[in-house]
Amino acid sequence: MEHTSLLERILRGIALTLVVVFFMFPIVWILMMSFQTNETILRIPPQLVFKPTLANYTALITGKLTTAAGTLDIAFMRNLWNSVFLSVTSVAVALLLGVPAAYAFARHKFRGSEDIAFTLLSFRFAPALLVLLPLTLYFQKLGLANTYIGLIWVYQLICLPLILWIVRGYFEDIPADIEYAYRIAGHSWFATFRKIALPLAGPGIAAAGLLAFIFAWNNFIFALVLASADKQPVTVGALAFITSSGIQYGQISAAIVLSITPTLALALYAQRYLVEGLSLGAVKG
Repeated sequence: MEHTSLLERILRGIALTLVVVFFMFPIVWILMMSFQTNETILRIPPQLVFKPTLANYTALITGKLTTAAGTLDIAFMRNLWNSVFLSVTSVAVALLLGVPAAYAFARHKFRGSEDIAFTLLSFRFAPALLVLLPLTLYFQKLGLANTYIGLIWVYQLICLPLILWIVRGYFEDIPADIEYAYRIAGHSWFATFRKIALPLAGPGIAAAGLLAFIFAWNNFIFALVLASADKQPVTVGALAFITSSGIQYGQISAAIVLSITPTLALALYAQRYLVEGLSLGAVKG
């Protein structure tokens, strides 16, 4: 039995190591590429031992990209700031609107409530190209084209349905008797929502907000069509590294590292809330 148990632990360790290596290899490879020049990256066969350089990160931070055709001005740091501003603001607006709406759908059933909730959810799964043409026409008429307000409004198609449906499930898992007892004590429904429902669903709300932030950060098509270069996020700004003199793989790799760092740091910081929030409702009773 001891030999069998030891063999199982060894095989499990080997399997876990292979899984980690398989999924982490692309990230590690991109990280290595970010410290190499284009000449080193394009060598055949690839070299694992190389002289690292910070030129790629320097080009991103200073906004000066040196190519064979000359020096180009890039606005990566502005694109990075745009991503932070658009994602944080969009999630904040979605939480402000979606959490009370989720509570209303969970606690107050009325005629057509399920149809309304499903219609809002359908916005999340509708192809972006389906709504881009009418959105572009409406934005031009309303003066919202190439504005932060317009982009934040469009990002609600990504964040609001996600937060609404996820948080609604957490509110439904909270026993209604707790809220009824608080209401009987003479408190208003808003006080019940603020002091009872919100704290109990807090981990779930944090998990929904984190997932919405990641989806908003990764959006590409809306910002590509509806915003100019000075308001585009990093997902669109990365196209600047495809130049007439070639593809700047080193700068692209450095841009990927810098662009995933905020979401990775946020996920690591909020992982406790994410795990706790996603596990809410897993055990009933």
